[in-house]
Amino acid sequence: MESGIGIILQKVKSTEKIVRQIEAENTMVFVCDKQFGKVEIKKEVENLFNVKVEKVRTHVRQNKKIAYVKLKPEFPAADLATKLGLM
Repeated sequence: MESGIGIILQKVKSTEKIVRQIEAENTMVFVCDKQFGKVEIKKEVENLFNVKVEKVRTHVRQNKKIAYVKLKPEFPAADLATKLGLM
């Protein structure tokens, strides 16, 4: 396994479309370990970044699990993305 952000989260995805999601929908996108579910992903994001998660959506593409993590309105995803060096 590649070195990642946490135990579950492997890396943060960043494309132009994802940057628009960060700004418009307050959503971050992560590549995750496939064996973990939405509840574990939510706890990991909340613990690592000191934010509150509103909703987690996931899908598997090309044998990788992609998690779309929508943060609560009081925690701007743009601030988190800036901290992580995405914006």
